[in-house]
Amino acid sequence: MYFEGTDAQKKSSPFPAEICTFSPYQNRANLEDKTSETGGGTNSGDIPAVLETPLTERTAPPTILESPLTEQNDVPEILETPLSKKTEDLQATMPLESPEVEDQTPRDGKCNLFVGEWIPNPSGPVYNNESCPHIEAHQNCMKNGRPDTEYLYWRWKPRDCELSKFDPQRFLEAMRDKKWALIGDSISRNHVQSLLCMLSTVEVAVHIYHDEGYKSRKWRFPSYNFTVSVIWSPFLAEAAIFEDYNGVSTSEVELHLDKLDKKWIDEFHEQDYMIISSGKWFVKSALYYENNKVLGCHSCPKRNCTELGIDFAYRRSLRSALNFIVASKHKGMIFMRTSTPDHFENGEWSSGGTCEQRAPIKEGEIGLKELTKILRHVELEEFKKAEVKASRNGMNLKLLDLTQLSLLRPDGHPGSYREFQPFAHDKNAKVQKDCLHWCLPGPIDAWNDVIMEMMFNE
Repeated sequence: MYFEGTDAQKKSSPFPAEICTFSPYQNRANLEDKTSETGGGTNSGDIPAVLETPLTERTAPPTILESPLTEQNDVPEILETPLSKKTEDLQATMPLESPEVEDQTPRDGKCNLFVGEWIPNPSGPVYNNESCPHIEAHQNCMKNGRPDTEYLYWRWKPRDCELSKFDPQRFLEAMRDKKWALIGDSISRNHVQSLLCMLSTVEVAVHIYHDEGYKSRKWRFPSYNFTVSVIWSPFLAEAAIFEDYNGVSTSEVELHLDKLDKKWIDEFHEQDYMIISSGKWFVKSALYYENNKVLGCHSCPKRNCTELGIDFAYRRSLRSALNFIVASKHKGMIFMRTSTPDHFENGEWSSGGTCEQRAPIKEGEIGLKELTKILRHVELEEFKKAEVKASRNGMNLKLLDLTQLSLLRPDGHPGSYREFQPFAHDKNAKVQKDCLHWCLPGPIDAWNDVIMEMMFNE
């Protein structure tokens, strides 16, 4: 990952490293009571009191490009910090399954698009690595030499209805003079690439903007005056991240739960359609702030801080983001995407984890990992609350629940083929596996089928 801070911030934190400054709150129960009273912010309204520029925001002017650039090979943002005792305790009290998740019956006469199975699709993908210029090297499984191709020949079939294929021509016509933004982490970037590739069968987008680290980017389809952006904001809240290119941290993330990330807030009202998502980055070691005072932390054993757990911080950040969205009375369409699972087996990213499955899995044959359960539990609860407010305000807020659909595709990750020809010189070579991101083309393309159905037929 590219370091996002200034040179001065690399060397020092804006807060004393050896002191954990506590707010007047004495324990987690008091913190949660205050959260419910304020709607996730520090004031009595729905919008966080301060929407400030993140500590690591660069001030350099944006780079405007006249033609597409070669994709930058970013190191995947893999999160290895172990779950804390506080988070593990949550697992014992959390329902085994969230009722909102397992309600698989059609609602209001509509098909549940998120429950179903993968069925054979002899026609295969609508694009390949030769026809699409937007695939990053780490997701280009075909070019990197993945020998099997069966993962390309499946389509998502909801249980109670048919799902039409994504229609790029119809999509572009409907998006004339519109703007789309996908807001989140590297999975959002993976999704943007999928969307661009499917649309490239009609017109190839022109790359018009990138930030210094190529994390936030923008493309334009000239014939339609249609803009697609990916906005890098892995926490949705303001965060100072102290990492080098290889993801090695020099300090804990400093996460301000009462301040939303200005990178997406500044562009919010310009967008007609948005997909927001978060989750995975909350497993990182972090100090949690409110009113510039430390509330506690996650996984910071060297500091004298209260361990608050992943669920606490994720709930606060997601609630603040959803409250801001609902209070905005935005007139477009906004999706909140649920967390999507990884499929590491026999280890994790840095401990030899693999994903050797070569076919989809049937419903009921695989379960969610504990971290995904925790994130999902928070997402569904907070969305349910926001949905009520959105309906009252006449807003079009939709749940994009892609967890189960993605869970059933352990065969769709790059695995060893995140690098070019990894076994060309040694068939027994030990190579890094990527069981988090998705091959392109691959299962992630079905996300666009679902989105188009939700846009035009719900």
